[in-house]
Amino acid sequence: MLVLNEKDINYAVSMNDLMAAIEQAYTLYEKNLYEMPARNHIADKENTYLLMPCIANQTIGTKIVSVFPSNKDYPVTQGIVILTNRENGTTKALLNGTILTGLKTGAVGGVAMKYLSSENIHTVGLIGTGYQGLFQLIAACSVRNIKHIYLYNRTSSRLPSFIKTLNEQLTTDVEIHVVDNALELVKQSEVIITATSAHDPVLPNDSMIYNGKLIIGIGSYQPHMREFPQNLYLNLDSLYIDTFDAKHESGDIIDPIKKQWITESQLISFSKVITQKVLPQITNDHPNVFKSTGMALFDLVCAECIYEKAIQNQVGHYLSL
Repeated sequence: MLVLNEKDINYAVSMNDLMAAIEQAYTLYEKNLYEMPARNHIADKENTYLLMPCIANQTIGTKIVSVFPSNKDYPVTQGIVILTNRENGTTKALLNGTILTGLKTGAVGGVAMKYLSSENIHTVGLIGTGYQGLFQLIAACSVRNIKHIYLYNRTSSRLPSFIKTLNEQLTTDVEIHVVDNALELVKQSEVIITATSAHDPVLPNDSMIYNGKLIIGIGSYQPHMREFPQNLYLNLDSLYIDTFDAKHESGDIIDPIKKQWITESQLISFSKVITQKVLPQITNDHPNVFKSTGMALFDLVCAECIYEKAIQNQVGHYLSL
């Protein structure tokens, strides 16, 4: 069994490697070439424990993850991923699921940005400067020539350490700006990313400020959570989602449908974009909005990619059970 820690994973793969893996996962999803039961949730007050199995290609993947929204000294989302050989049931690898989740979720956002934004954009804004937000910006700078990053976080004390870590990760010259409120961030940014565990919308409730922009939501993973305001939905032609499970998991999908701000027919699986069955319109007449809740298929395909790259680069440690 190959054991891969955070250092091994960072050495083995790039964000571009994982964005390619995410595109492969979307193709498997569209062709229904996988087995993936609904993830199991166990709630412990505000904290959540999840079990996420999936079968695809020649591998069985099992992700065990905890989500602790109040964490300050540890990532909110932590876990492990187990890869099992589909032919004989042996354990192939054990991976650090914390870094894998961060990289994978960043890659999901990066792929959305690749297909739903203009190639000529240079600005991105992030609301929620936690562990997940870091990887969203790394992916954004991998897929577009970003010159300016705008940051807003309700807890401003987190910003200095976040900016320090971000500067250490970025490979190009980018100006980082801290803004006083979400409205200023939206006005300055061509792509707006929300990465929070908020129960109430974190974006301004103004329908006129979003046209021509891309909004990517990666928080609000439970029905009582919402990051998007009502008026964001008013000018939408379509709402792109990474999996149809989002209809039952995220308040950013559940509430708008229940309150008839949008209809279910406006929900578009992003797998149809990747397989070119749907061609998104990038225009100043309306915003494009992408909502992610994630799925075990992403974790499996990214873990396979990391495992293969680790073997090629001879990193990790082998253990016998």
